[in-house]
Amino acid sequence: MATQSSNRDAVRAQILALLRDRGPEKSICPSEAARLLSPNAWRELMADVRAVGIDLANEGVVSITQKGEPVDPSTAKGAIRYRLNQVDE
Repeated sequence: MATQSSNRDAVRAQILALLRDRGPEKSICPSEAARLLSPNAWRELMADVRAVGIDLANEGVVSITQKGEPVDPSTAKGAIRYRLNQVDE
């Protein structure tokens, strides 16, 4: 479905933009990306935001953390955050 794919592309772009703006030592709450993309219906985007976050983690682009420590998002309970991984260039 093109809409879901374009939705995920927009979510991915928003997550990465927030993380790049914030810097490699900082993290974001997934809801920040959802709120920027859809201020009035952000909760409806949270499943996509979490799925894209997991994709980015599986690609090694981000780490998913709780209380500053890396976690497995499939088993994590409660609030999680995304942090941009440092890439050797």
